[in-house]
Amino acid sequence: MGMTVSEKILARASGQEKTRAGEIVKAEVDVAMMPDLTTILSINAMREMGFRRVWDRDKVVIVLDHVAPASTLLAATVHRDIREFARDQSLKHLYDVDSGVCHQVLPERGHIKPGYLVVGADSHTCTHGAFGAFATGVGSTDMGAIIGTGKTWLRVPETIRVDVDGKLPEYVAPKDVILYIAGQIGADGATYKALEFGGGTVSGMSVSGRMTLCNMAIEMGGKAGIVEPDEKTFKFLEGRTDGIFDPVYVDEDATYKRVLRVDADTLEPQVACPHKVDNVKPISEVSGTRINQAFIGSCTNGRLEDLLVAASILDGRHVHRDARLLVVPASKEVYLQALDRGIIRSLLEAGAVVSNPSCGACFGGHIGLLAPGEVGITTSNRNFKGRQGSPEALVYLASPAVAAASAVMGVITDPRDLP
Repeated sequence: MGMTVSEKILARASGQEKTRAGEIVKAEVDVAMMPDLTTILSINAMREMGFRRVWDRDKVVIVLDHVAPASTLLAATVHRDIREFARDQSLKHLYDVDSGVCHQVLPERGHIKPGYLVVGADSHTCTHGAFGAFATGVGSTDMGAIIGTGKTWLRVPETIRVDVDGKLPEYVAPKDVILYIAGQIGADGATYKALEFGGGTVSGMSVSGRMTLCNMAIEMGGKAGIVEPDEKTFKFLEGRTDGIFDPVYVDEDATYKRVLRVDADTLEPQVACPHKVDNVKPISEVSGTRINQAFIGSCTNGRLEDLLVAASILDGRHVHRDARLLVVPASKEVYLQALDRGIIRSLLEAGAVVSNPSCGACFGGHIGLLAPGEVGITTSNRNFKGRQGSPEALVYLASPAVAAASAVMGVITDPRDLP
């Protein structure tokens, strides 16, 4: 009986020839990542367990991204303490407030490879499955043990295979695909399962699109999202890593908990309506809903191709007088690429507010909060009450194209319907 990608990676990480779903393994971690919000908790847990030094100063990565730059005295103190810890431990990889969102920074800076076991003290660590890695989020106590030992206990997850085939229609993006999948599987339909994405449509997606898919595996309860690596993967990583890869591919006779097939040809833009990620409707059912703010960014959709499609829609148009548009590139690298291509200028001229790379607008931190009664449409990954400001606000999830078109019209708009 063959193995899934996840089973193979966890077998390698635990020094075994085979693993099966349901088994408990003690696995060696390749990369351990902590963002600013959880780093101090993880450090304290490590120390309480009796560890004084991290197990490998080259494999522990810290990114100051959630409240960046610091907007409160508490955040400034946390950042100071993290910097002191990094110096004391001689950590090689502390990315400060100028770097961007952790899930974008890690692959850009060469910390992710196919076949790796990646753990992060942030739930959207599953994003890195787009590179053929098994990547998952853990709590701060678990992370304390991991940075002290380099190992973690994991139950090998069952796998749901999602095959997407067909050609995506105009202005239908990977974000629409994953929203549709979330609507089909449900918010808890993949609890502690790996989502393995494949099919011709996924093969045709860019690395950025695959990151969008894997990013939202956690929104269905998933332990990991994963895409088998290919030449696009290796090309992205070229020059970022040492180029030595050990890619893992699924066996033809692998066993799946479920197989979901999606026909890309029939999809229209999708919108997740308040207050659940799986409350997904085709845009034709929600068009015309008034909005106050649109947000384009986050670890889900803050990459160059996302900003490019937004700029193309805003070209020759302007943000509606009764709405506002906030754009946050996912990293400094993305920001510089957008500057070089004139995208940032186009967005600003169209009336957008462009902020420094951070997580602030996504998780309701220190950028672009919604007031009571306001309505936001966002390219990020969660829309529960209070996620981006007031619990009395309403948040809709959509693609960058839909968010940009909605900002122009002041109501939720199918970009194909723009005048």
